[in-house]
Amino acid sequence: MFENLKAQPADKILALMQMYKNDPRPSKIDLGVGVYKNPQGLTPVMRAVKAAEQELWKTQDTKTYVGLAGDPGFSDALIDLVLGDAVDRDLVAAAATPGGTGACRQAFELVRMADKDARVFVSDPTWPNHLSILSYLGMQVVNYRYFDDETGGVDFDGMIEDLKSAKSGDVVLLHGCCHNPTGANLNLSEWQAVVDVLRDTGAVPMIDIAYQGFGDGLEEDAAGTRLVASSVPECLIAASCSKNFGIYRERTGLLMAISQDPDARKLNQDTLAFLNRQNFSFPPDHGARVVTMILQDEALRTDWKAELEDVRLTMLDLRQQLADELQKLSGSDRFGFLAQHRGMFSRLGAAPDKVEALRTEHGIYMVGDSRMNIAGLNGETVPILAKAILDVGI
Repeated sequence: MFENLKAQPADKILALMQMYKNDPRPSKIDLGVGVYKNPQGLTPVMRAVKAAEQELWKTQDTKTYVGLAGDPGFSDALIDLVLGDAVDRDLVAAAATPGGTGACRQAFELVRMADKDARVFVSDPTWPNHLSILSYLGMQVVNYRYFDDETGGVDFDGMIEDLKSAKSGDVVLLHGCCHNPTGANLNLSEWQAVVDVLRDTGAVPMIDIAYQGFGDGLEEDAAGTRLVASSVPECLIAASCSKNFGIYRERTGLLMAISQDPDARKLNQDTLAFLNRQNFSFPPDHGARVVTMILQDEALRTDWKAELEDVRLTMLDLRQQLADELQKLSGSDRFGFLAQHRGMFSRLGAAPDKVEALRTEHGIYMVGDSRMNIAGLNGETVPILAKAILDVGI
């Protein structure tokens, strides 16, 4: 049997990580892996997470299963964080998942159950795993224009034109904030224009919000998601706690299914529980329990928000430093878009051969489409990167 298996294409980011690991140059710089790093190059455990885990260790008296949809307290806490009061809680069905990836997978499964012929409109570019999962599930993908390599911003006119070809029964996949891999975001008036198109076409939005708090702030980063969720008949939201709580390995996510019809909630909730049962039965609880404790405790929540704000401001400062350094060295403001991007990532808009030259000639590792992790920089490496970018002719 096993001889019939076919080799699968290597994950490009994981392969890049291995190449970086094998590179003996002490001056090498890792801008590929998608995790936050502090100026010392570490991904620290947040203070509030450590405090919550210590309290959990002292007080938790069982490791028995939680429900198929996870702890309702976690759902309530994360729904409040993402949606605030934009949507009545009675309209939201939710289920805990193994990370934001698990939430995306379950959302795509739900779409396929509802309509096996549904098309999924996906930004060009998008997080590669979106496309990988959709391909594995055999779902039809339609790309819509998003990133403009020339300006480093959103090709909004192209995006709207492409989305107008969606129809009822289609799904439009949107990034809630801090677009991965480009870092280029919609403003609120652009979000409203997207809502108008969704209403006209009848397409269902699915929002992947994985970086809330990494862009302009917790509330600001959720504004687009809240506008969409409150404005359309149906909506799916895949939320992740990996980045803003720094609990990558705990695999903590939530899938929300929102319908403005209150009678639909029970069916939606039962469907989410069914999908969990088929894929992994009960979702992991440790990370979800820690997040719930932090969000429900005023002191822990305050400390978490303060540390998250430090992380956000650190990345904004690195963006500005890089844009300023490139302007100083090149005498041009053509890289000014880097300071306008938000989140961990920016896409330079460089050709693959230039990205390869950065790796071979300067030991600078970024994904082949020129996505770089801004959080992989520090005050010492910003000038090195800026000089290398210009040296290879980007």
